[in-house]
Amino acid sequence: MIEDSQTILEILENSEDLALFEELNFNINELENRLQNLKIETLLNGKYDQNNAILTLHAGAGGTEAQDWVEMLFRMYKMYAEKQNYKIDIFDIVDGDEAGIKSITFLVEGKYAYGYLKAEKGVHRLVRISPFDANLRRHTSFASLEVMPEIDELPEIEIDAEDLKIDTYRASGAGGQHINKTDSAIRITHLPSGIVVACQNQRSQIQNKETAMKMLYSKLAELKEQEEKQNLDKIRGEIKKIEWGNQIRSYVFHPYTMVKDHRTNFETSDVQSVMNGNIQPFIIDFCSKNV
Repeated sequence: MIEDSQTILEILENSEDLALFEELNFNINELENRLQNLKIETLLNGKYDQNNAILTLHAGAGGTEAQDWVEMLFRMYKMYAEKQNYKIDIFDIVDGDEAGIKSITFLVEGKYAYGYLKAEKGVHRLVRISPFDANLRRHTSFASLEVMPEIDELPEIEIDAEDLKIDTYRASGAGGQHINKTDSAIRITHLPSGIVVACQNQRSQIQNKETAMKMLYSKLAELKEQEEKQNLDKIRGEIKKIEWGNQIRSYVFHPYTMVKDHRTNFETSDVQSVMNGNIQPFIIDFCSKNV
């Protein structure tokens, strides 16, 4: 890309081709983005920062509006993953009562996926005119995002079988259509910690259980690592209440447009661009100040 840009510069010495100017500008922006990413990746030296990431979105206060908000956020992260050349794989999904999604767990596969996306952990707040309100009133809704690394080698964590509550249920929604007729989906509750993981995307109950157990180990490993820095209760409290006053970021569609990160004060008025997956500037700003 650098060589291409140098060639364009040589041509532009004797030309005023607007298309070449636009291509050069695109190349410069792309190189700046790559440089920013490389600078941040030198700081992402945590134990699991280079790993894939497992994300779970939960609808909070707001009913159907909040469930629609979860679906919007999933689309945003899906588009972000595409821009980063990451892959998405849905593990578990619970559809909304009328629209949207109540909760969804999915894998983001790619180098530094966890290092980047751990910056997104917390409560996300939406303000807009609700399409579900016949009176066109403004509504505020909330959704929480949990982020944990996918761990290939199981950590040295002992899990007592008596500490596990294992439920089976019928899979539904994206990733589960081929197994809707059997109760092959698995939900595992780790009683001591209260952690719940679920998987429905595999073809058999055994495969779903193996994936769910891997997710449980990943979550316990993440908590163990974070406990070295702060008390477990404080960690859980960061996303405990999915409601007003606990959000890390606000997305305002009305009466003005703005997306603002309340931890760093980074903001933009181009809310549509953000919803189309352009969240890397928020992630880079957060990482540069907190890694």
